Amino acid sequence: MTETPDLIARAREAALKAYAPYSGFSVGCAVESVDGEIAVGANMENACYRLGVCAEVSALTAACQTFGLDRVKRIAVAGGRVENGALAGGQVVTSCGGCRQSILEAAQLSGNDVEMISSSGDGAQVDVRRISDLLPLGFGPDNLKDAAS
Repeated sequence: MTETPDLIARAREAALKAYAPYSGFSVGCAVESVDGEIAVGANMENACYRLGVCAEVSALTAACQTFGLDRVKRIAVAGGRVENGALAGGQVVTSCGGCRQSILEAAQLSGNDVEMISSSGDGAQVDVRRISDLLPLGFGPDNLKDAAS
């Protein structure tokens, strides 16, 4: 199983491949499966700002193709500015509300209370929580059991 520092390192590496010309804020995400497989993604901005894609959604899309959303166990996120080819910044980066909703979807599909590892750009600060703590009373597939089929 991948150790937390390794998963953070993968998220930090992914951030270096972000396309963030407008904000200058690069975010990377690494998603780990229950079997230890890793899928990564990075944010991708767009001149039409609302069309940008968060790193978490990018990585979850890759995870869906690599091993399936029903196998997601842990997610690491890191972000900051790129300086001299390295990710920098001392503030822990957490997922936005929309990304938390997407992560909750994977958590409910997998039956795992997905561990969320949030890191500063430089990797020195880390916060670990569960998606249920970050999105209490979230709405996901489990809430649709009473829907008409």
